[in-house]
Amino acid sequence: MISNALTIDRRTALVSALSTAALSSFPTALSAATKAAATPSTRFSKMLAVFSEEILRLAPEQATGLGLDSAARLALKSRLSDSSPAGEAKWSAHVKSMLTRLSTVNRAALKPADQIRYDTVKYAAERGVEGAKFFYGGAAGGFFGGATPYPVTQQDGAVTSIPEFLNSQHQIKTAADAEAYLARSAAMARVLDQETAQITRDGARGVMPPNFIAKAALGQLDEYRKTPAGQQGLVTSLTESARKAGLKGNWEARTTKMVEQLIYPAIARQIAALTKATAGAPDTPGVHRLPDGEAYYAYALKLGTTTNLSPQEIHAIGIEQNKMIQSRMDAILKSQGMTKGTVGERALALTKDPTQIYPDTPEGRAALIAYCNEKVLAQRALMPKFTHLNLKAPMIIKRVPEDIQDGASLGYMNFASLDGSRPAIYYINLKSTSLWPKYQLSTLTAHEGIPGHAWQGAYLAENSKDIPLISSLMGFNAFIEGWALYSEQLCDEAGLYANDPLSQLGYLQAQQFRACRLIVDTGLHAMRWTREQTIRFLVENTGRGENSMRSETDRYSVSPGQACGYKVGHNEILRLRETARTALGDKFDTAAFNDAVVKTGGVPLTVLATAIDAFVAGAKA
Repeated sequence: MISNALTIDRRTALVSALSTAALSSFPTALSAATKAAATPSTRFSKMLAVFSEEILRLAPEQATGLGLDSAARLALKSRLSDSSPAGEAKWSAHVKSMLTRLSTVNRAALKPADQIRYDTVKYAAERGVEGAKFFYGGAAGGFFGGATPYPVTQQDGAVTSIPEFLNSQHQIKTAADAEAYLARSAAMARVLDQETAQITRDGARGVMPPNFIAKAALGQLDEYRKTPAGQQGLVTSLTESARKAGLKGNWEARTTKMVEQLIYPAIARQIAALTKATAGAPDTPGVHRLPDGEAYYAYALKLGTTTNLSPQEIHAIGIEQNKMIQSRMDAILKSQGMTKGTVGERALALTKDPTQIYPDTPEGRAALIAYCNEKVLAQRALMPKFTHLNLKAPMIIKRVPEDIQDGASLGYMNFASLDGSRPAIYYINLKSTSLWPKYQLSTLTAHEGIPGHAWQGAYLAENSKDIPLISSLMGFNAFIEGWALYSEQLCDEAGLYANDPLSQLGYLQAQQFRACRLIVDTGLHAMRWTREQTIRFLVENTGRGENSMRSETDRYSVSPGQACGYKVGHNEILRLRETARTALGDKFDTAAFNDAVVKTGGVPLTVLATAIDAFVAGAKA
């Protein structure tokens, strides 16, 4: 999974009268003289460069995450996104303006690679326009490809995202960098109040998270507020970074004062507003209960899968593939002498096997991460079979920070910065080591690391001079997660588990888990499944622990459609691979196909099909 740390908060409000004013500060696209002299692709590339600068101004966290908050963009390092109605109005105006400007481009006159980029940017802008139709959706969420109907949940909101973002991505080398950190810490109070206002507005219109999500979010807010200000990560991160950089100054005292005087009061206001807005919240997890909820879920599935598949179609695919993968798991379990009970029951027994669980101690966590690093080395050794690209793909593995682990995903990746200053970071949630039995770690590492997210992101980072910046500013869930799931399969096909049947079982269990996600996400949001019904189905079918599946269910409740992208994307990549293999026969090269997928930079699945058609045509020539 890719972290949400770089995505801006999705807020609602259409203020069409502000559209012209919102864009008035953006740079003009091209002068008349430049237009006359440039080729169509050159003019289009310059248009994309303008788009990128506009996006960075609206989402300054992106500039920091990509290592672009210096020189002419230095001012962005002190800012956070505007989550107010006015901020959302600017996003609404921007995606409409992008479509207007794209309509002036003659797609047919562009180079083939630029035609793919044209289709990709147009798709993202169209989803932004579509998202603005929902008052609890928003153009920003649509453009970035994520449906988040609630401003604050156990995994969304300023408290869960901003401290972690500043700690992991805001680099501090100079006193100016530290001052920018302080400015962003102060701005966190403003974002909290913007979220609080949104909670109140949405609650008055019948939009609030289910009661179990509200309870979890309120608990996290309360725990954050109870922590002594001097012990907050906001304080300790800046203090430690300044010390390492040799910066003199009263950074600790200044940040502590800011937390006490600005952030804690804002959190108190948010607790009060969320408590009031969710006092009558139901325990129904699905977004079908929201105003225009069925249409919103159809939109969320479009964002999550970049297809027009219906909930019923996705549900049926999940049921079929779950059965198919379980049959392979059954064979491995029987080969290991595990013959009694359903596949899920036997897998659950293995998940609880003490020999598969690292000690729940600092030493046990260190050993678990060391094992993952061993798997990275083994997977890197296979890369010549998978690719002709010569990527370095630096990556480090860390545990999810303890102050956000309760609501965080079980594993996720932060892409490397484009300037090479920060490697990719693969985070694994170790709230309890029982969340990750040993036999599941190899395939998790393939997914998050090599050849999964870290490799795909490395192509963008290591070729940033030749790839339009906008390719790193868009996110297409089905492509990103589909590639990572396909990467897990590549490791199996290359023989990584030839002498490790339990790790191969872990790989199949991960595939089957993604098939089950198709069933439960659509079950929750379209077929009115309950929370407990969903948890029970996941535990019984996947063999994963109840605590893990409760956390997963809560994630699906607040991020509708996202969980469907993994298997839908994986299925489409496999379909396109077989199409290319059939068309090319002896000329087919798996590594070349993989490179063609990665070199798109990340696209909607419909656009990926166009790119592979071009790959096949080129290979035939």
